[in-house]
Formats: sequence, C-alpha cells, structure tokens
Amino acid sequence: MKRSDLLFVSALLIFFSPFFISDAVFDFYTKFNSDHGMIMSFIKFAILATLGEVIGLRIKTGKYNAPGFGILPRAIVWGFLGLTIKLAFVIFSSGTVSFLGFLGMDDAGAVLKGDFSAGKILVAFCISVFMNTIYAPVMMTLHKITDTHIQQTGGTVRGLFSPINFSGILKNLNWDVQWNFVFKKTIPFFWYPAHTITFLLPVDFQVLFAAILGIALGLILALASLRAR
Repeated sequence: MKRSDLLFVSALLIFFSPFFISDAVFDFYTKFNSDHGMIMSFIKFAILATLGEVIGLRIKTGKYNAPGFGILPRAIVWGFLGLTIKLAFVIFSSGTVSFLGFLGMDDAGAVLKGDFSAGKILVAFCISVFMNTIYAPVMMTLHKITDTHIQQTGGTVRGLFSPINFSGILKNLNWDVQWNFVFKKTIPFFWYPAHTITFLLPVDFQVLFAAILGIALGLILALASLRAR
C-alpha cells in the first residue's frame, strides 16, 4: 500500500466517522435527509459516486487524481444525476406497485411496506428490473457523454458548462463495451440484485445505499475502461 493510499483511507475515516460515533451528527443527518430528500440526493451522489470514480482512477492509473480528470466537475454531474435517480426511485416504486395491482397483486404496496417476506422480495425485484431496464441505460449513456465532455474540456468547471458535442461524442462511444459489458452484464447481473436490496430498505436509506453503490459503479466503469483498452 502506498503512502497516498494511507492518506486516502485516513481522510475517509475522518470524514465519515462522526456519523457513526456522534448521535447528534447522525440525528441531524437523519432529520435533514427526511426533510430535504432531493438536496441530500444531490449531496450523497456528488460525494459517494465521485469517490467511486476516484477509486476507479486509482485502479487504472495508480493515482487518485490526474490532469484533466476533473473531480469537481464530476461531482457536479453526479449531484444532478443523483436528482434523476431519486426521481426514478419515486416514479418506478409507485408505478411498479400500481402495475402489479393492475395484474392482480392488489396488496403490492402493503407487501413492500410490510415485514420481510418472499412477496416483498418479489415486489422489490420487479421495481429494480423495471427501473434498471428502462432508466439505467439512459442514465449510464448520459454519464458517459458528460464524462467524455469533461475530459475533452480539460476537467474544468468552466469547461463542464460549455456546449456539449452530443452527436460527436455519441458517434465515437465504444458501443461494444457499452452494450456488451455495461448494459448486458452489469445491469442484469449486478444492478438487478443490488437495487432489489435497495428497495427492501426503508425509504430514508434507499438513496444512501444507492449512492454507496455508486462507489461500485466507479469500479465497474474502471473495469469497462480497462476492457476497452
């Protein structure tokens, strides 16, 4: 382990430890999260998903930052993606429950809110499948576009807010990796089961768990990049 790794781990422990050792800090987080769900979604993804990308960069290059990587622009993008993820959670949770009711499972909503059971797993799995099949590919592609845009504009905040060359970036995406690895493998084999667990959790903890999964996403993107090479 390098000195930079020790510093990185130490910084993480210092940053997150107050949430575990201080009841006042944890209570403040819980209340703020309950009262301001969208703001907290932005903050959680800005921090945790970006952390995943930083770890992914460490895997690829041996460094936690690099010229043009753009940690702050990536955090801003992840914050806004976090808002869409929270939106997707709300829409697909209620929409899937309504659809299951349409199919005859009238108690789907009560089952999801009830105690752990096979029915609850089924409802949570259905929500995960619908969300990751319909929403996830769009979000992942948008993230790839913004990721490329950040690199092309030097990793600066000013560059992030410059016009994005959507058509040019889409034409040059490695669709073999995007389709055959990111979509075909990570969605059914990782995101379906991972978000099934997410929707089994209490609502106040779902976005936090999803943001923690953002760290896993950073690792997946690192593997995808290595695969592309």
